[in-house]
Amino acid sequence: MIQHSDYKEATIQGRYVTMDKLQQHCFTKLKSETIIIGFSVLGVPIPAFTLGHGKQKVLMWSQMHGNESTTTKAVWDMVNFLNSPNEMAKTILESCTLMIVPMLNPDGAKAYTRVNHNEVDLNRDAKNLSQPESVALRTLFQKFKPDFCFNLHDQRTLFSAGKTNKPATVSFLSPASNMERDITPSREVAMKLIAAMNQTLQKMIPGQVGRFDDGFNDNCVGDSFQMEKVPTLLFEAGHFQKDYEREKTREFLFYSLLEALQTIAADKISNYSIDDYFAIPENDKLFFDIIVENPQVTNPIIMDTDRVGIRYKEVLYGDKIHFEPEVAEVGALEGFYAHQTIEGADLLDFDNDPAKQAIRAILSSINE
Repeated sequence: MIQHSDYKEATIQGRYVTMDKLQQHCFTKLKSETIIIGFSVLGVPIPAFTLGHGKQKVLMWSQMHGNESTTTKAVWDMVNFLNSPNEMAKTILESCTLMIVPMLNPDGAKAYTRVNHNEVDLNRDAKNLSQPESVALRTLFQKFKPDFCFNLHDQRTLFSAGKTNKPATVSFLSPASNMERDITPSREVAMKLIAAMNQTLQKMIPGQVGRFDDGFNDNCVGDSFQMEKVPTLLFEAGHFQKDYEREKTREFLFYSLLEALQTIAADKISNYSIDDYFAIPENDKLFFDIIVENPQVTNPIIMDTDRVGIRYKEVLYGDKIHFEPEVAEVGALEGFYAHQTIEGADLLDFDNDPAKQAIRAILSSINE
C-alpha cells in the first residue's frame, strides 16, 4: 500500500507557494533537466521538466491561477514517488513521458492572486493568447504533442458534492469541445480516466467528489485543448474538514494523479464507462465557512429568525495566508451547510478568541 506520507515534499506546505520556494527547495533535488518554456510578465522564468520515457505523453501544469497551490504540492509529492524504486513508479515511467509545469503563473503566485501581473485570468486567455504565460503553455503544447493533458487547480470552500452536506474535496471535469457539449472520443477518454480516479477516491472520501459544470468556453484552456482532440482533465482541489491549509486535500490529489497515470500506463482506460463519470454529482454552491445561529446582535438588519453565513477572505500578510471572515449572506439560509456552526450566544463570551471577536465585530457593523 502506497503511503502519501512517505513521499510528501515537506519543504512546501500551507497555501502560500511561490517560485522562490520551489527553486530553493524542489528544483535543486530534481534528477531531470529543466527547460524554460517562457517568462512571466515580470520576467520570471517558467521552468518545466520531463519524467519517464514511455510512448504515452502527459502534459500537466499547476498554478495557472497563482493562489491555487494545492495541486502544486501534490505534483511534487508525485515527483518524489516517481523518483522512488517503487514498482508502480517504474511502470509509469516506462510507459509514460510526463511534461510537468509546476507553476505557470509565478507573478500571481507571489502576489497570491488568481490573475497574472497584468490582471488577466490565464484560464480565459486560450483564444487571445494575449499574455506571455499563455503563449508559453500553448507553445509547449504544440511542441510536446501530448496524448493527455492534466489542468490542475484549486476550488473555493463553498462547493458541495451535489446537493448534499458533504464538501467537494476533489472535483473533476472533462471539458466540452463545442457548444453542444458532444461526447467526442477525446472527451470520452477523459471521462473514463476521471471515473478511475473517482473509484479510488470513494474509498477514501466517500461522497466528497464532485463534477464541474461542462458549459463550453473556448477561451478556457481545457476546452481549447479538448478542441484539439487531446483528452484533457480538469482537477480541482477543494475543502476537506478543518483543512484550510489543504494538507489533507493534497494527499487525495496525490492518489488521484497516481491512479490516472497508472490507468494510462496499464492501458486500462476502457475498463471504465462514461456512466461512471456522470454518476459523480455535479458541484453545487451550498457551503459557508461558518453559519452563525441565533446571532443575538443589536442590529436591525439581522432578524431573530436569521442565520448569518460567513465566508473567509484569503489575505496575504508577509509570507502567510490569513483567513478573514466576511458576511456573505443573511437570512433563513435554508438548504445551506457550514464547515463550522457557531451559536450566537457563544460570541458574547470572547474567551480572548480573535476569530470570535472578528465575527462579533462584523455582525455588529453590518450596514450601520
